[in-house]
Amino acid sequence: MGDDVSFTHYKTIQSTISLIANINIPTVHQTTTLPSTQMDAAIPHLIIRADQNQGCTQTTCPVSQSVYGYRPNLAATITFLLIFLFSGLTSTYQGLQTRTYFFTGAMVLGSLSEVLGYTAKMLLWNDPFSDVGFKMSVVLLTFAPAFYAAGIYYTLKHICLTVDGGRWSRLRPGWYTYIFISCDVFSIVLQAVGGACAAAAESDGLLAAGDNIMITGLATQVFTLVVFGLLAADYGVAVYRHRDELNPATVELRQSLRFKLFVVALWIAFLGILIRCTYRVAELAGGWVDNPILRNQGLFIGLDSVAVAIAAVILNIFHPGYCFPSSQERKVRQHSESPGEDLQMAKV
Repeated sequence: MGDDVSFTHYKTIQSTISLIANINIPTVHQTTTLPSTQMDAAIPHLIIRADQNQGCTQTTCPVSQSVYGYRPNLAATITFLLIFLFSGLTSTYQGLQTRTYFFTGAMVLGSLSEVLGYTAKMLLWNDPFSDVGFKMSVVLLTFAPAFYAAGIYYTLKHICLTVDGGRWSRLRPGWYTYIFISCDVFSIVLQAVGGACAAAAESDGLLAAGDNIMITGLATQVFTLVVFGLLAADYGVAVYRHRDELNPATVELRQSLRFKLFVVALWIAFLGILIRCTYRVAELAGGWVDNPILRNQGLFIGLDSVAVAIAAVILNIFHPGYCFPSSQERKVRQHSESPGEDLQMAKV
């Protein structure tokens, strides 16, 4: 293989000199070469990218031979970087103002991961073969939305406590936090480990292992989201059927426009994260070589960037701290059917 690489380099130099100086250099005949199909498949492979000095660079290979097969759109990359930066800063301010610390922590971690991920996209725009840019984008943009999902899971507990103390919920309100956030953390770990393995892969075995671990993490997240969605929908139906039996102290809050909009916003954010995770499972399932989904920038922007950005922004606009005001929380705590539970999101 070393002779083949040397021969390729010689041919490149020969062609360049011939074109510039119009000098005819005798052709060197290579006795053994790799079949063209093997070379075509190997060029964009991550193993070649393990050492840019021996593989492709932006000066020796076209962008189409990079892993993603395209140079990230600069305008889109900057736009989403700024959106997530603004979301993270807004979440920090809202968290300090409303003392919703857990929800704020999840939002800030998600936004920070997205900002760093799109910073990596900027590196790939500058050099589509950037090893650092590739590794950062794979790891950070893969698990970042899981933090937003954790924030969504956390709110269902407090909706249950506010509406009926969890009376019509399939699970005790506290279990929503323990079960779904634990599953979310597990999926984050899998996605981070898998992304790190795939990004650092120097062999087919490690590359395949990293890919499979990431897919498992994303599939776990999709499964968790689906189960959560079913339980949330079931709870909503149960509450509607027993609406005349709910805690009368919460009627004003439950019937307020901001609370209803908050619930709708949660569903929109939930669907955005679910769509994005489903897309990423399909993307990674196709592998890293000649994967049409991986190489379609429009799909990534529409089903990942836009979907997650909508979830982040809508959770800023309809922040739970504004939908569970302290005056209402005190009122609920005084009349709650489950006095042992603290309804104030900031204190849990």
